[in-house]
Amino acid sequence: MEELVVEEVREILEREDDKALKQYLDELNISDVEALIDELPQCAAKFIDTISLNRAVNVFRILDFPTQERIIKKLSGNKLNQIIKDLPPDDRTALFGEMKGDVVKKMISLLPSEERKESLALLGYNEYSIGRLMTPDYIAVKPEWSVTRVLSHIRRYGKNSETIDVVYVIDKDGILLDDIRIREVLLADPDAIIGELTDKRFIALKANDPQEDAINIFRMNNRVALPVVDENNILLGIVTVDDILWIANEEYTEDMHKIGGTEALDEPYLDTSIFNLVRKRVGWLAILMLGEMLTATAMGFFEGQIHKATVLALFIPLIISCGGNSGSQASTLIIQAMALGEVTIKDWWRVMRRELTSGFLLGFCLGIIGFARIFFWHLAWPNAYGEHWVLIALTISVSLVFVVLWGSLSGSMLPIILKRLGADPATSSAPFVATLVDVTGLIIYFSFALLFLKGVLL
Repeated sequence: MEELVVEEVREILEREDDKALKQYLDELNISDVEALIDELPQCAAKFIDTISLNRAVNVFRILDFPTQERIIKKLSGNKLNQIIKDLPPDDRTALFGEMKGDVVKKMISLLPSEERKESLALLGYNEYSIGRLMTPDYIAVKPEWSVTRVLSHIRRYGKNSETIDVVYVIDKDGILLDDIRIREVLLADPDAIIGELTDKRFIALKANDPQEDAINIFRMNNRVALPVVDENNILLGIVTVDDILWIANEEYTEDMHKIGGTEALDEPYLDTSIFNLVRKRVGWLAILMLGEMLTATAMGFFEGQIHKATVLALFIPLIISCGGNSGSQASTLIIQAMALGEVTIKDWWRVMRRELTSGFLLGFCLGIIGFARIFFWHLAWPNAYGEHWVLIALTISVSLVFVVLWGSLSGSMLPIILKRLGADPATSSAPFVATLVDVTGLIIYFSFALLFLKGVLL
């Protein structure tokens, strides 16, 4: 949003010239009005109240819920009722799903009978199911209709449809037979029968399936809309790509929060209260702190070895950071691959084999670097590690090989194990994997120290 636009709107608001404000806002794109609301949130309700109903609906539907909620509280009753009534069913369901029960009941009661039935039906699906995303506004035709009749039907009812890019062919019982792109209908002979244009090769979503499934199906099939059916293959509605993009963004944001070691925020960061921000973060921090306490326990177990060879303590940060970093890398790669549908639970053995190989090679590379570091330090300062510098270098380099290998293996397997247990793979976040590898990495490190330095320094 250009600063000039914001300043011009501020000047109009200061003059309290509603007519000039309406004219100015009507000249802006819908996305520009939404950006203006982000810049001047205190004026959001006034902007929505000023512009025409159709533009108000289109702006309102792309706002985030906290902004919508603020507008609902301040907007005049008549304009609010009109906006809620004219919202597409899927957007209206998403709004109702975020609001508190009493407010939802009141708003649903204000809807006309048909819209009320639609809203109640959509709200009956699980919050994170595909059924919550679908809209019942689509174009359905019968297989025995001619192309001419179909085009006439589209002209009559297409205005109320979410999209006319695709028409859906159903039988007398409402069972989905096929979907046909409008391009095929427009290019067909006017006297052709729709049933002759179908090949019955279509992709449909299940109403009770999770929304993540719809994201992957849209991604793989490059569609602007997909039909939603029940267990009997009866057409219930459609889901359009704009809703999928919205959900995909929410899923991505939630996963990023979890990977960072915090609960997903329900609101934009700046709209989240300090109390909620702390509440979302303190749980994971406490768990990670308790996990890191095990690191102190492990070091206490090897206190005698550290006391005899204090040089070992110098490399503890190196060991645990390399193991934690390799684990975080593997975890992030597998979580993303699972989110994209590239890796499933059945692929666990393939993933393990790849991480065994790559983890060993990564560890070998870091082990060489670790050995070289001690070697060159010894050349520069011969007394830095004493006469047993070679054994110390071997301890560090071999430990790095196995710590990095273990980190890669842990980071790759944890998301798959969590998915198998029904949990969200993103909860095996980078900090969690790093904490796990920190503790086990120390055990590996001191075990090799005992192997190489026993009877020499230990």
